Amino acid sequence: MPGYVIGDVQGCFQQLQSLLAKIQFDANKDYLWFCGDLVARGPDSLATLRFIRSLGDTAKVVLGNHDLHFLACAFGFAKADAKDLLDDLLHAPDLAELVHWLQQQPLMYFEPERQLLLVHAGLAPHWPVEIALQAAEEVSVVLKSSPERLFSVMYGNSPALWSDAQSEQDRWRFTINSCTRMRFCLANGALELKEKRHPEKVSTLIPWYAFWQQKPHPQIFFGHWAALMGDSPVKGIHALDTGCVWGNYLTAYCIETAQRYSVSD
Repeated sequence: MPGYVIGDVQGCFQQLQSLLAKIQFDANKDYLWFCGDLVARGPDSLATLRFIRSLGDTAKVVLGNHDLHFLACAFGFAKADAKDLLDDLLHAPDLAELVHWLQQQPLMYFEPERQLLLVHAGLAPHWPVEIALQAAEEVSVVLKSSPERLFSVMYGNSPALWSDAQSEQDRWRFTINSCTRMRFCLANGALELKEKRHPEKVSTLIPWYAFWQQKPHPQIFFGHWAALMGDSPVKGIHALDTGCVWGNYLTAYCIETAQRYSVSD
């Protein structure tokens, strides 16, 4: 049963189909993990979401920042920007079913037996996996049961440290920012959420994964950071966003063989 981790699709449905053809994906024996950001900015978010939902248990999905923003728009707590290309999705006849399905998806997926962690953005410094999973589950429970409570407080960059998250709203926001928005941190591990460039162009900040270079960690699969173009900078930490929506590639990583596959169209 080969398993493949796929980077940010972002509505690039045709590229996803080309990638699945390239790896000769067989839904009867293979499985897929998606790093989040299934929707937004690409040409066909509706077809993408419908297709991945149709895979059922064959696919594991974690939520990305664009997925959460889409949900906030669907619940009336945000407005979609024209560049997000979400109109077809937001006006789809099966919108309610797609929204409900996306609400059930976690921020993190972890297999303790194989020590594999799937997350959209990364694992925050000084955040043990057990604590991160508990925090992610807390957000998931609220997303499923009381999404209005979550979306009313989701947006914002603080707190930047888990230790400063004193209220449940602070915990939710830090967890969402860590799991779906983080790229760089300050030297003390505080999240810095504005910088998007490649680390070689930024001398004053530290990539989140650098904090794990000398510490034990599971294999981590993440997307979100297109500027890395799939460069895996730390052993056992795998970058999968190769900027498909920006005209580059969509990439799949085979868990069993460590081989990468990419398509551009």
